[in-house]
Amino acid sequence: VQLQASGGGSVQAGGSLRLSCAASGRTFSSYTMGWFRQAPGKEREFVAAFRRSGGMTYYADSVKGRFSISRDNAKNTVFLQMNSLKPEDTAVYYCTIILGNYISSYYYSARNIDYWGNGTQVTVSS
Repeated sequence: VQLQASGGGSVQAGGSLRLSCAASGRTFSSYTMGWFRQAPGKEREFVAAFRRSGGMTYYADSVKGRFSISRDNAKNTVFLQMNSLKPEDTAVYYCTIILGNYISSYYYSARNIDYWGNGTQVTVSS
């Protein structure tokens, strides 16, 4: 499976960016696509996830109300709309896939990720 992320860039605080990630190489009947991020000197952290079964969405508390995850199942693509960006959102953002369906807390751990995509840099200046 290949995950190709795009859409990163530089923006001033309060601005918006939209990330995209397309999956290719295999198809799965049940999986969750999402995003993690890693800031310099910090561990990778969960950002958002979209579970195909039931269309459930999950967000980290730090991005709730500002970020929105959506998905195009026909194109195996997931999007992350990021609004009201803050300097602390600066990080490399990684697209992810977890196979199967789980309770929400399962999606928050980087250890449970089955596939990682390339990273895309998001820089928010104050």
